Amino acid sequence: MDTDDREGSMAPAGRSVVANDPSSKSPTLPAHGEHPRTSGSDDVPPQDIDLAAVNPEEDDEARLPEPMEEDADLIGDGGLAMGRAAISHAVKHAPTSAGVYRMLNAANDVLYVGKAKNVRKRLSSYARPTGHPARIARMIAATISVEVISTATETEALLLEANLIKQLRPRFNVQLRDDKSFPYILITGDHWAPQILKHRGAQTRPGRYFGPFASVGAVNRTITALQRAFLIRSCTDSFFDGRSRPCLLYQIKRCSGPCTGEVDFPGYTEFVREATEFLSGRSRAVKKQLADEMEKASAELEFETAALYRDRLAALSAIQSQQGINPRTVEEADVFAIHQEGGYSCVEVFFFRTGQNWGNRAYFPRADKTLSAGEVLGSFLSQFYDDKPPPKLVLLSHAIEEEQLLADALSVKAGHKVEVSTPQRGEKKELVTHALTNAREALGRKLADTATQTRLLEGLVATLGLPQLPRRIEIYDNSHIQGTNAVGAMVVAGPEGFLKNQYRKFNIRSDNLTPGDDYAMMREVLQRRFKRLLTEAPEDTAKRSKDEDTPQKPDLVIIDGGMGQLNAVRAVFAELGVEGVSLMSVAKGPDRDAGRETLFMPERQPLKLEPRDPVLYFIQRLRDEAHRFVIGSHRKRRTKDIREAGLQEIPGIGPARKRALLHHFGTLKEIERASLADLGRVPGVSAESARRIYDFFHPNRS
Repeated sequence: MDTDDREGSMAPAGRSVVANDPSSKSPTLPAHGEHPRTSGSDDVPPQDIDLAAVNPEEDDEARLPEPMEEDADLIGDGGLAMGRAAISHAVKHAPTSAGVYRMLNAANDVLYVGKAKNVRKRLSSYARPTGHPARIARMIAATISVEVISTATETEALLLEANLIKQLRPRFNVQLRDDKSFPYILITGDHWAPQILKHRGAQTRPGRYFGPFASVGAVNRTITALQRAFLIRSCTDSFFDGRSRPCLLYQIKRCSGPCTGEVDFPGYTEFVREATEFLSGRSRAVKKQLADEMEKASAELEFETAALYRDRLAALSAIQSQQGINPRTVEEADVFAIHQEGGYSCVEVFFFRTGQNWGNRAYFPRADKTLSAGEVLGSFLSQFYDDKPPPKLVLLSHAIEEEQLLADALSVKAGHKVEVSTPQRGEKKELVTHALTNAREALGRKLADTATQTRLLEGLVATLGLPQLPRRIEIYDNSHIQGTNAVGAMVVAGPEGFLKNQYRKFNIRSDNLTPGDDYAMMREVLQRRFKRLLTEAPEDTAKRSKDEDTPQKPDLVIIDGGMGQLNAVRAVFAELGVEGVSLMSVAKGPDRDAGRETLFMPERQPLKLEPRDPVLYFIQRLRDEAHRFVIGSHRKRRTKDIREAGLQEIPGIGPARKRALLHHFGTLKEIERASLADLGRVPGVSAESARRIYDFFHPNRS
């Protein structure tokens, strides 16, 4: 929790805050420490929580968290007696109606958020002297005060509890730690020629939304296949309105070309209708219609037309083959299965809409290892649907304690009846069993990956002589072309792999920096990073970061470069007074050969590892990830500048050739996409000029 959240909200031991709002129909979230009826804001947005471990855009499997341990530091000075006294004090003022309570420690951090049909009765159970499990006893011992919010119903309390857990992320609650919205497919409804596109976030644009899909990759594959099957445009309205000739997608038969009248309005409307029917679950009828049209065209000897229908049918078959298992009797459902092993939990979620499998995703919620599968799953579900629309049916692998209450809460949220059940037989049971198998396999892979990562870190400690196993490694690199569009980047790795939600890029902006001065660029990046780190309060620096299991301060900093870069960073650390951070630079080998790198560390002789050393492979992987990230950031800046500057930066391209290129392709983006052969066909553009233009936009392909 940030320092700003704690200021002004400190309370003496035994404090209880009770808020009564029985008339509330939609519970809002009060800021921590504020009375909900006197807060200046009706709504506090949730924190940006992201547990992406492999790719922030497509996160099918979340990062495996550390299991909760029985930490002695959570026990307050007064022990259980003080905790029970604080809770007993809160019981006197607690309502006998439904509500949500928050337990806080001496630092005013929220330890636990719970809900109850009768808050006073629930808090009284914590105040009894004996009979508590070890986890609950630790929580009680650390409790200094309790805050209570009354709600009109227990259903409302469940919704508010989920909202509070996701925002405050209490130590003793099961934590989903993921707020990424799921992607949808949108067929727009605000243009005479509807567009098909990927969509995230609020569904405010007119049109038909289909989803959710488990990953961006699943959406992209489906859209590509739908374009081949139904020839619907994917371009923006501004691009569409500016066309005078069909674009490349028309040439490769992924669009019917409505922008230039290649297809008339009734014909394009029919394509949109068929796509909508297919995504709505009526795929058999659409495929039968296309098959009939193909047979008819073939009988009339219109073989080219028949071939088009054949290709469209093949595209539809490709979509369904990628979807894997498709249920026969389940039209719309989310399937949840949980598997526990080694103190960890994995929840596998499958999405079924319109009778089709729209993908699956694995989650690894942070939970106390003493909690049962049903307890973890129940808390997971309420958080999962906090910001997502529930389907008509939710199928579970394990029974949860408040199944009917959850169904009622989801029904209120969705505006239609939602059924929550644990099937025992039939196709629904088969779907759950399939999801359970995936959960078991996903957790097995994560446990294996974690063990491998730990062994590599142990090898790194032994090879480099580090004082301890690094929990946070930061890798830095720069990218520029002759000093232009200079970008620095920071990549973060920990015991469980890369932490992509903590990557940072730095646009180099010093006015007195000599273009191409790598040392100065590295100094600027490190100064900005560690000045910000050191200006934070010491307790915030020592606390866990947004990723919860990783500290803000790095244990090891790796620089891409040689002794010069290392000395530049050492000077920055000395200037700022940075201590307790190990430092290393990685210099490329002769001719930039991988496996011949030299490692530099302060006050040590340069080190070369054997080419097949696993630790060297690990260091290379860290260095290469930083290089990949910084190159991508640099290219984005460079592409933006190129588009803003037009074609003037390309040597030999004057106003006449620029006009010819724009007249031929329409936009700069299409010139960038054009092949070398297409560029050579433009009047007035020679083969040499075409090559120069192509190389300018594709520097790595020349």
